[in-house]
Amino acid sequence: QVQLVESGGGLVQAGGSLNLSCAASGSIFSITNMGWSRQAPGNQRELVATVTSGGSTNIAESVKGRFTISRDNAKNTVYLQMNSLKPEDTGVYYCNAWSRGLRYRGEGTLVTVSS
Repeated sequence: QVQLVESGGGLVQAGGSLNLSCAASGSIFSITNMGWSRQAPGNQRELVATVTSGGSTNIAESVKGRFTISRDNAKNTVYLQMNSLKPEDTGVYYCNAWSRGLRYRGEGTLVTVSS
């Protein structure tokens, strides 16, 4: 089992920045990839960024150039730096971890971008 706890969400004006953090606990040594997904009201959940245990990243086109994902394996933590935020970035952001063929997800943190 893997437990994930997100932090760092909040209210920000358009053009602003937020840095989300996610701390993993439990069977952390079995985690391979980690990432962030988001869900806006009325929309489907979207995977926005992933990072492998080796640090290779994949960023969704919708946020490329604005969001950066990073990972600190020593701290079992993954980060999502979000810059130049837009109102359409509003939603609940979830931390994800993949382990032994299973996908784990945290409870999410709310990001609200005002225009």
